[in-house]
Amino acid sequence: MSRNMSDIIELYLKEFLKNQKELEIKRSDIAEHFDCVPSQINYVINTRFTQEHGYVVESKRGGGGYIRILKIQLSDDVAQLNRMIELVGDRISHRKAENMIETLIKQEILTSREGRLVLTLLDKATLQPVTQQEQEVRAYFLKHVLEELKYTYQ
Repeated sequence: MSRNMSDIIELYLKEFLKNQKELEIKRSDIAEHFDCVPSQINYVINTRFTQEHGYVVESKRGGGGYIRILKIQLSDDVAQLNRMIELVGDRISHRKAENMIETLIKQEILTSREGRLVLTLLDKATLQPVTQQEQEVRAYFLKHVLEELKYTYQ
């Protein structure tokens, strides 16, 4: 069975990820290694290293740019976290956000320390001086925290 260039590049990158939880590459270096155009590397990254496939990709453009691929695993609590994200909506009061964080701590999705850190970020005293849309900003932050909790890094 012959493999196309995308399959070969994917296997090459996954070989590195077998023994480590993250990989940092330069797109141009990988393209040079395989004698292909850099857009071929983008294609492989964008189609074979998605969250659905168990990866998070971070990138930085420019001269010192890189692509970082992290292995992730879906948390067992994804359904509950999705329900919480729906409940947050576009606005959430400090009290409701606090209740959600307390629930996450009780269910051991967050540690007590992590919960305190998130509550500090969502606190009225933190948000009021920065914005008049305190509840919207709180909802935005909380939804991002909940999304991140869906993944556990190996």
